[in-house]
Parts: sequence; structure tokens; C-alpha cells
Amino acid sequence: MNKITKNIILLLLLSMSIAFVSCEEEDEGGEEEMDIEFKTGPGFVFSDTTLAAGTDVEIGIEAETERAKDPLIRFNISESVDDGAASTVYTEDLDDTRYEYDYDFTLGSTSGETHEFTFTVTNRDGFNAQKSLTITIE
Repeated sequence: MNKITKNIILLLLLSMSIAFVSCEEEDEGGEEEMDIEFKTGPGFVFSDTTLAAGTDVEIGIEAETERAKDPLIRFNISESVDDGAASTVYTEDLDDTRYEYDYDFTLGSTSGETHEFTFTVTNRDGFNAQKSLTITIE
């Protein structure tokens, strides 16, 4: 081989090596990069509990994702009463890496009734992170 051919081959190999090394590795994870937690400060309900009928309730959540290019796009709260079908009580479209929401409501008056609340955030890839809690009316 002549010197020009060797130099061209060497240049091609060097270019391919640089391109290979500089490529960003795609991370397939999505769920483990999102987090949703209940707020635990004074006045917040953050775990399963039994409360008196007519009690004012506040449940707060904080959610975040580690990837700015895969932001949170949706927040949803669903409620199931006495193990019945869940229905959406609040939903919001998002476009951010961090989100907070405080859900305020007043318990009904049916003693023994259970309310399971599920809080869900969804990222751009369609992965979900959820937290749930149950409130029983005494």
C-alpha cells in the first residue's frame, strides 16, 4: 500500500474511534429515575390512617425526575371507595423535572367507608411512579 492509502485508512479508523467513544450511552431506565413521595410536614396525611367523618384532609406530594430530557408530563390522582373502581379526581399536564401538589378535601360522613388515593406521575417515555394511601372514616 502506498503512503496516501495508509494515511486515509488511519484517518478513517481514528474518526470512527472518536465517534464511538463520544456517543452517549442510551439509558433504558425510566422508572428508577422518577420519584414521588408524600409530604410529611405538620398537617399532612402521609400514610394509611383512620379519621373522623367530616375531617379536613391535606395530602401533599413531591415528584421529580433526574433526566431533564425526559420530564414529567402528567400528574393524576385517582380515588377508589370501598375497593370499587378507581376514578380520577384530579389531573394536570406538566412539562418539568420537579412537581409539587397539595390535595385538600373534606371526608364524607359514612362510617367505615375506605378511600384509597393513588398519586401517579408519568414521564415523557410513558413510565409511571405511584404512591397510594388509604383513609378509613371512623
